[in-house]
Amino acid sequence: MNKNETQKKIYIAGFDVFCDDAKQIGEDYKRICSEYGFLGFYPLDNDEEHSNAIFLGNVSLINQCDIIVANLNDFRGATMDDGTAFELGYGYAKNKILYGYMDHLQEMILKIGAKDENGYNVEDFGHPINLMIAESTTIIRGNFEDCIKQLSLDLEPKLTLERTYKK
Repeated sequence: MNKNETQKKIYIAGFDVFCDDAKQIGEDYKRICSEYGFLGFYPLDNDEEHSNAIFLGNVSLINQCDIIVANLNDFRGATMDDGTAFELGYGYAKNKILYGYMDHLQEMILKIGAKDENGYNVEDFGHPINLMIAESTTIIRGNFEDCIKQLSLDLEPKLTLERTYKK
């Protein structure tokens, strides 16, 4: 078995794909994954231009991976990117390990208030993001590398103090 077959594979989700330097960001994220012993896959690895091909390509990448690491920071509003939310939901349904990162972990009710700008009630469960994401995803305060580092520690085999002695 070669090294790539034993490495955990990470699908890197988030709105970073909309940045002008998105391809470079993806390369940087994949390098960070590699430094921690993971193999990273970025949505732009598909190199597709049409929406259906992008969708199918990203679903295929998620299917190939063991883990999804997602940027959960606010995007175009008071909460995360909706495409990223879909990817996490799909990953959850496929039994993937889900991790996300946020700059701040302020509770939604404190960030938005009891009602949003349209008068809808804001959930008050103590989470920095909607409960469906918060309850399914391990959320790390920090950036992408902070999340990968914590993921690496969480997956590290635990050493035991038990020893087996032969007689």
